[in-house]
Amino acid sequence: MEQLICKNFEEFKTHKGKTLPIGEWVTVTQEMINSFADATQDYQWLHVDLERIEKESPFKKPIAHGFLSISLLSKMLMDLVIVESLEMGVNYGLNKVRFPHPVIVDSRLRLHSSIAEVEPYTKKGLKITWDCSVEIEGVRKPACVAEFVSLMFENQE
Repeated sequence: MEQLICKNFEEFKTHKGKTLPIGEWVTVTQEMINSFADATQDYQWLHVDLERIEKESPFKKPIAHGFLSISLLSKMLMDLVIVESLEMGVNYGLNKVRFPHPVIVDSRLRLHSSIAEVEPYTKKGLKITWDCSVEIEGVRKPACVAEFVSLMFENQE
């Protein structure tokens, strides 16, 4: 897998406005959907009730929670971007979130992203706005589009 590897924040900041490599495929399984339902207490039948889904859902298969797609952004970005001086990263928020297409169980997703904004945040931190689009294999519309905002803190030893 291709990655963006930077030694430090100074090098990372030079990638503002640039597109990142395309992420690896991640398969959304029923086990993931059930675990997400357990974690969020969101047991809407479209996600977890296999008998009712077969009878009543227009998709005839379970669909993932929209927020499951969003929650994968952190992992997908961490897989693509390595900053060797990074001490830790923290989720800061989301802007302009949309879920244009449902994610059917066993779909494969991958991230298309770019670094939209890089701003200073405290003495040893950065606030990054990532433009993200989560592709569903074989589907024209994305699962999710969002501006994802995170904080990164540099180990300055």
